[in-house]
Amino acid sequence: MNKHKRILLCVTGGIAVFKAAALTSKLVQQGYEVKVVMTSSAREFVTPLTFQALSRDHVYIDTFTEPNPEKIAHIDIADWADLVMIAPATANVIGKLANGIADDMVTTTVMATTAPVMIAPAMNVHMYAHPAVEKNMETLKTFGYTFIEPDEGYLACGYEGKGRMAEPEDLLAMVDHHFIRRENKLWHGKNVLVTAGPTQEEIDPVRFFSNRSSGKMGYAIAEMAAARGANVTLVTGPSSLPQPHGVQVVSVRTAQEMYDAVVSRYAHTNVVIKAAAVADYRPKHTFTNKMKKSDGNIEVEMERTTDILKTLGSQKTGQLLVGFAAESENIEENAKKKIAAKNLDVIAANSVTEAGSGFQGDTNALTLYFANGNEASIPLTTKKDAASQLLDHIKPLLEGQ
Repeated sequence: MNKHKRILLCVTGGIAVFKAAALTSKLVQQGYEVKVVMTSSAREFVTPLTFQALSRDHVYIDTFTEPNPEKIAHIDIADWADLVMIAPATANVIGKLANGIADDMVTTTVMATTAPVMIAPAMNVHMYAHPAVEKNMETLKTFGYTFIEPDEGYLACGYEGKGRMAEPEDLLAMVDHHFIRRENKLWHGKNVLVTAGPTQEEIDPVRFFSNRSSGKMGYAIAEMAAARGANVTLVTGPSSLPQPHGVQVVSVRTAQEMYDAVVSRYAHTNVVIKAAAVADYRPKHTFTNKMKKSDGNIEVEMERTTDILKTLGSQKTGQLLVGFAAESENIEENAKKKIAAKNLDVIAANSVTEAGSGFQGDTNALTLYFANGNEASIPLTTKKDAASQLLDHIKPLLEGQ
């Protein structure tokens, strides 16, 4: 997807330059072509050689250094870029660009480009809140520039507050989303609800029944749907995974809590993708205090939880409903039975006993069965790629909405 996409990374002076180095590495690993431009202040923190090694390309530092007499360097790379990102962006460079000052390699290049520009500010909390900086950022927004808000936390100056440059992973997600969104306009504005992870059904204050689901598949689906421009809500059971970029996360613990969260949002949803491994049973009786160990065996009576997917199927009023079937045997037969029994449009089936496609791993292999009788195969791949392929396969079903 990213091959031949060209990213011009403009690095200005601040302690967050080290994050820009990490971002450069991540962009290259994702298949982007990267060129780096540095201000003199940025070079006080990290040398150009670092970025040259990471980008595998020449680093531009001086407007008046013209290595190729047939080209004007800052115009050439301004035209070359598919996307420009300024990270970190200081108050100084934001002020210069907002007021048309072009006095170094970064500002002359940015002002010469017609590519989209993303800006990741990084500065002291009081500088970020200064009226002049706020005014300059508003001015740049009117130029069409996109700002990536800084994080809150401990700053190098010793203050706590908003001003830390967004993490390289978040900046990479912004770049990915920029290109994916442009190529998937059908998803723009669609309300997508994804479920992920396990549920936990309590026995007493220290014990519960659960399963091996990590949530990785559902989180990947939510991230890739958001990248396409959808409004995504992720209803997730307990998980240690980081929140996907651009996704509204609703955390739940039990099957009943997940049922309530999903059903309450269903009427306003275009697509539901139920990737969660919801408990089919829960203890009929729970205990306020910890059960003490005793001689002999114990029995825990279990009762059925409400079938969320079946409920959604019975209440469907035009939503696209996608289920998951994690099976250990008779995969096709069991998956197709669920399509009919739960009024699904698509079901994604996988074998939990097959190497690479079970719970907790980073890969998956899926077979998609459609209510209209069609089938599609997603061979073993990363869960992020499997999520992307799943969304591509169900995209035609969205065209009638």
